[in-house]
Amino acid sequence: MNKRPVSHPILMFLILIAHSAMLLLVILTLGFSAEAVKLTCAVLAADFVGSMILSLVHRQACTVDMVLLLVLGMSTIYQSCFGGVHFAAKHYIFGILAFIACQLSYLLVRNPIRAEKMKPFWYGAFFVLVGAIFFLTGERGIWIDLGFITIQPSEFVKPVFVLICASSISTQLRKKTFLGIHYVPDNLAMLGCTAVIVVLQWWCRDLGSLPTFLAVAGFGIVFRFFYLREKMSLRFVIFLCACACVVCVVALKFAPDYVQDRLHSDIWADMEGHGYQQCHALTAIAEGGWFGKGAGGGLLHRVFASDTDIVFSSICEEWGLFSGILTVVLVLFLPASVLTVPPRSYYHAGLAAGVASVFVVQMALNIFGSCNIIPFTGVTIPFISQGGSSMLSSGILAGFLKAAQAPVLTTKDGRKKAAERGKQSA
Repeated sequence: MNKRPVSHPILMFLILIAHSAMLLLVILTLGFSAEAVKLTCAVLAADFVGSMILSLVHRQACTVDMVLLLVLGMSTIYQSCFGGVHFAAKHYIFGILAFIACQLSYLLVRNPIRAEKMKPFWYGAFFVLVGAIFFLTGERGIWIDLGFITIQPSEFVKPVFVLICASSISTQLRKKTFLGIHYVPDNLAMLGCTAVIVVLQWWCRDLGSLPTFLAVAGFGIVFRFFYLREKMSLRFVIFLCACACVVCVVALKFAPDYVQDRLHSDIWADMEGHGYQQCHALTAIAEGGWFGKGAGGGLLHRVFASDTDIVFSSICEEWGLFSGILTVVLVLFLPASVLTVPPRSYYHAGLAAGVASVFVVQMALNIFGSCNIIPFTGVTIPFISQGGSSMLSSGILAGFLKAAQAPVLTTKDGRKKAAERGKQSA
């Protein structure tokens, strides 16, 4: 006997309760002000409009949408209360755009057959973005400054690279032979793109984001070699793991000077230098305790990148470690929510694995870096950290998860033929 899923109105009611409780806590702590009214109206309006839109759209699963609404509302409240109430309008707007980007990317890839046929377009978009980074960001930079707004193209490389790494079984069966060696052209193309990313990240001096891309590539390789009809010997698997270890050792040995400094520096002995952000981040977490100093009561907002690179510590300081951990769990529940309605195509399973690797690795790099467990990397937490490019990129990735939950597995021609067969049999 199948259990009935939780209905959309109940989920929406729970989201409204969560956001209302947080907003009430802000008002009780910081007082009733114009900024508090703006924040309250904006968050509740977004919940209402988002709920109305989702109720009108036919869907097979709404878990990703519901979790995304919850996380975006919490994120807006967090960003608006660091150091006092000040409605984070920019973050709020990009949150709305991220939600829209989620719906658009879902429509783009919900049909795995069509998405697979569009792979030449994904490769083209990849090299356009790489070219933009090389030629438009300035001297070995990662930002394009348009005056009124700055864009980080490398953030948009992530969803495009996930699309490139996703593969279908039919693609893996299209093998070619060269000098007696069997190979799959799509696999070589993916490895080539991975090599381009490694060179690009080194050129931009942004090695902190490299583990995220390598994690996506790793899942892409796993899905290519372990698809249903393929067999691989244990000896070859051990050989691949040994090669990966050798690559890691060589990378650490010949890492640039600024990376070596972070690897071997004592943050407490250099509190005003390399350890400045991490020392303040750890102190803020300790002072916040389990339930925090209260919204707006922290001091970490005075430290550079408190709302981006060390945002986890800012949340823990004002809202408590309990809230920080809960936020992490909710963000990670986005990729985990796919398990509630497992993907019904190999291609969508690859997309979901790629998105999960991006979210998990970025969360780990940000939080462990802030807590000095690993060297500080400066990557963002999806949907929580301030940043337009990161927010839009994360929204696109969330759309891939939604497509994995509610796919369309036939083309229009296929549906027409199925309908004709139904009429003939009737």
